[in-house]
Amino acid sequence: MEVIANLIHDVLPTTDQMNLEFVREYCLSKKGVTEDMPFDDEVLVFRIGGKIFALCDISNFESINLKCDPERAIELREQFNGITPGYHMNKKHWNTVASRGDVPDDLFLELIDHSYTLVFQSLTKKQRDELK
Repeated sequence: MEVIANLIHDVLPTTDQMNLEFVREYCLSKKGVTEDMPFDDEVLVFRIGGKIFALCDISNFESINLKCDPERAIELREQFNGITPGYHMNKKHWNTVASRGDVPDDLFLELIDHSYTLVFQSLTKKQRDELK
């Protein structure tokens, strides 16, 4: 994981809005979260119970893909230009949320929480109990 942290530090954006290092720390602060790079050395994945709840590009952190309740996903896409159907994901269940633009930081973090909760709730009772 130190390797991932070093890769991220090297590409850290200089902005007051959401940045990769903050988002990474926020995701990893949640109970039971792991990170890995299963696709290539550019896409960072966050998991709970082995299931993905967030993923993003570390060399060009412009957005993050997050799981979302389908009805809420539609509402959010109508309200914010920075929330679009999930890039390379099931468009019904995933949103791509821009790290810069019209999505407020508090909503950005709340959507990470929402994604984490949806995936946590999809785990078996045994898996959930092990993570509590």
